[in-house]
Amino acid sequence: MGVRGLLSVVIILCLLTPAGLLAQTPEPGEEIDPPALLVADKVYVTADQKLIAEGNVEAFQGDIRLRATRIEFDRATGVLNIQGPIRIDQGGIATVLADSAQLDRGLQNGLLSGARLVLDEQLQLAAVQMTRVSGRYTQLDKTAVTSCRICDGEGAPLWQIRARRIIHDQLERQLYFEDAHFRVMGVPVFYFPRLRLPDPTLDRATGFLIPSVRTTSQLGTGIKVPYFIKMGDHADLTLEPYVSPNTRTLNFRYRHAFRRGRMEFEGGYTNDDLIPNDTRGYLFGEGVFTFAREFKLSFDIEATSDNAYLVDYGLPDIDRLESEIALSRTRRDSFFHSGFIHYNSLRDGEDESTLPTFVADVAFEHRLHPAGIGGEVRLALDAHGHYRTSNLDVLGRDINRATADVRWLRSWIFAGGLRADGQIGLAADIFDVNQDSNYPDRAQVATPMAAMALRYPMTRREASGAVHYLEPIVQVAWTNVIGDPVPNDESGFVEFDEGNLLALSRFPAPDRREDGLVMAYGLNWSRHASTGWQASAAIGQVVRQDINLDFTDTSGLSGRASDYLLAGQIRLENGLAVTARTLFDTSVSFSKTELRGDWIGDRSALAATYLWLQADSAESRPEEVSEFWIDGRYDISPNWRASANWRYDIEDTRSTEASLGLQYRNECVEVDVTVGRRYTSSTSVEPTTDFGFTIALRGFSVSGSEKYRRSCS
Repeated sequence: MGVRGLLSVVIILCLLTPAGLLAQTPEPGEEIDPPALLVADKVYVTADQKLIAEGNVEAFQGDIRLRATRIEFDRATGVLNIQGPIRIDQGGIATVLADSAQLDRGLQNGLLSGARLVLDEQLQLAAVQMTRVSGRYTQLDKTAVTSCRICDGEGAPLWQIRARRIIHDQLERQLYFEDAHFRVMGVPVFYFPRLRLPDPTLDRATGFLIPSVRTTSQLGTGIKVPYFIKMGDHADLTLEPYVSPNTRTLNFRYRHAFRRGRMEFEGGYTNDDLIPNDTRGYLFGEGVFTFAREFKLSFDIEATSDNAYLVDYGLPDIDRLESEIALSRTRRDSFFHSGFIHYNSLRDGEDESTLPTFVADVAFEHRLHPAGIGGEVRLALDAHGHYRTSNLDVLGRDINRATADVRWLRSWIFAGGLRADGQIGLAADIFDVNQDSNYPDRAQVATPMAAMALRYPMTRREASGAVHYLEPIVQVAWTNVIGDPVPNDESGFVEFDEGNLLALSRFPAPDRREDGLVMAYGLNWSRHASTGWQASAAIGQVVRQDINLDFTDTSGLSGRASDYLLAGQIRLENGLAVTARTLFDTSVSFSKTELRGDWIGDRSALAATYLWLQADSAESRPEEVSEFWIDGRYDISPNWRASANWRYDIEDTRSTEASLGLQYRNECVEVDVTVGRRYTSSTSVEPTTDFGFTIALRGFSVSGSEKYRRSCS
């Protein structure tokens, strides 16, 4: 044991164990201070029984650590006189720096001069005098508060709050200001007789949040001032008044967490000049709860007063609202889902009474693994119904459907690596059709099916370490649809892609199935380089014995031979990724094309998408669709970031959306400026320009980051 260690043991006994303390028995509920430790280069006791420690003095009490130049302890009064520079650390939450101090031996009460309090390594409070009371309260007199880094010779920080007195409640983690002045670059801007703010260690507290300014061409310039209300440890409510010359809006958000679930609601209540003498608003909500035996109940609510509200107030641009309540359970060999959905169209020109706005679904699937025949048996039961509010014939058609599907699947791997995947099954459907004189009220359909697919995966490694993978695929499938005709209400849109190349039916729902003998073939290829970049491609086609007239022209599946499906992807080690997918026929005439690219660099990121769809009235697309999106950001410096996005309609030769953003961040402030323009218009939606401005002081409601901290030269 060294000299400092020996002195530590002696001082623990002499300094912090008064006579009789070890013999005391604590009363029930009484707290005993934890033992303390004092370490110094030189320690001696004076004639009047004062213990003095000098040189590299360190004292420890619980999670408190004190460092100073000299400590004088009077056993008679229990007072510590400390000479600085002084540093007191408490569990990494708070740090106190001072020139001199007079504290009790528990370091919980006392007076500090020329003190500075640093909370969570972010917020600095510099005071002429600091008083600690009961280890909970800290009073600072004539105080300056800021989270900005202060360098020598820089003058006043970017922002600061000067107050006659500040009280820090360490238990409640609150700061109480008296006679506070908010200053920018040393210039007083606001005065607050009383002010309460959370300290940086507090996650949730009742009070005001970051205000923001929003300017639009329709609503004018307005301000949003959110107020957060803590409703216990598991619930909160945020109220956000939004006031401009043309609107009076109260937005809200309510959140509640339960032991076995959570829910959240947000909405707005509005009176504005866009629709005079009428109340407007919206309500979004979601929640999920878990029950016994792994059942999960979820709900999702989307509602608005009119078609234009979401666009007018900068909310998610949704053209069809979907509200659902569902009960589900997912296990290794079984799946159950039941749900009820309500749709509300916000598209101008759509007659909602002729749309299936009420939909109910129940689905169950179970897997069995019979030992005798091997493979896997899948049993699926599905019930579906949708309802239109119209009473018109055909246009008001309502349908109920029940489906049972049984399949047996098995795989074999032969010598040389050839793999065979076979399946055989039977599907039965019962339809109940109402308000459509073109079809019988009751229809029954049975569909036996079988398929066999062969794959032959091959790999090759180059001398450079690159690995090539090549897999030819061919499948022969047979289905036979037997029964009554039924309307096509669920399978109006069909996508042909890599995921359903080998499907027995490429329709999205059982009201339509492929019929007859069908062959699908394709080729998968990929290359993985040792340097990190990789490329992959896939091509495929479907050939059928009989033409299926239910496939649209642009689905790529019409005719006896489908279009060629070509898809590919390249990923480079520098962060660039490009994905493409297209459908084209033998004359190289394209029906659908999609190209997406993403690049992420050290200081920038860029994402772009190009989409082209051929006109097809059967898919409610009377004109071609040709447009692209670009979304990117660039870090101009460690503190400045610029962002932009642009959406352009090539077919109409005009922009549809565009926005620019500029953000500045350092250790004490965050400023966001955005401007956006929506060019499209309709009966209820006008082109609008939206300007947003938000400024947040870091250190209170927004945590700081070392990434944005400035350095002193």
